[in-house]
Amino acid sequence: MVQITAAEIFQSIEEIRQKAPVVHNITNYVVMNNTANALLAIGASPVMAHAEEEVEEMVNIASALVINIGTLSERWVYSMFKAMRQAKKNGIPVILDPVGAGATSYRTWTVRELINEESPTIIRGNASEIMAVYDDKAKTKGVDSSSSSDNAISIAQKISEKYNCVVCVSGATDYVIEGRKILKVGNGHPLMTRVTGLGCTASALCGAFAAVENNYCTATAKAMAVMGIVGEIAAQNARGPGSLQLLFLDALHMLSDADIKKYLKME
Repeated sequence: MVQITAAEIFQSIEEIRQKAPVVHNITNYVVMNNTANALLAIGASPVMAHAEEEVEEMVNIASALVINIGTLSERWVYSMFKAMRQAKKNGIPVILDPVGAGATSYRTWTVRELINEESPTIIRGNASEIMAVYDDKAKTKGVDSSSSSDNAISIAQKISEKYNCVVCVSGATDYVIEGRKILKVGNGHPLMTRVTGLGCTASALCGAFAAVENNYCTATAKAMAVMGIVGEIAAQNARGPGSLQLLFLDALHMLSDADIKKYLKME
């Protein structure tokens, strides 16, 4: 069994803070500001570049690429393909967030084509999204999951083995899967589900950790633990989803080794 300690998680955070890796995001315009601020708060350097004329050049200066299909358009999809090909050529990790997969045929087709074109390093989504990547019968309620994370474990394992990637299924318990290996992260707070884009933020943080950690299963588990711990800390003083967003960024920026030791729930 893989054991990840609080000290190892904080070591990666310190490395992110010291190196400020560039994380290139082709993400949806609902969450661009949230995502960029979260990456800045943890110490990474976010770039939001979507134009097909520049994505390859931007990937060339990045340490990780995050693809998020939340707000699709034909031009953006073309840019995603170009960026993924360049990232693979450069040997940098690609994190794919299949937002809303299963909700529409175009959305599901796009994510499957992206995966088949260039296998991502990490796929992170909720249970319904992960299931829709593989199963035509899976349905998604908008961009929200209609299934618990437990229900997607077997399909996540199949995806991981087929595409040789790490799969993260988010939910009340987050499952990080690489082949037969499964890590469980129990951190988080129910109020986080009332803030748009925190799942997208989780994918971006996976990019930041993957930029400094060569074991991508470990990097994903570290990112999800940090995401949940920061949510728990922020929720303590939040009066609702609005204040949670602000407190989340502050907690992420100030996260300490002691905080991680206190809150970490991983097995």
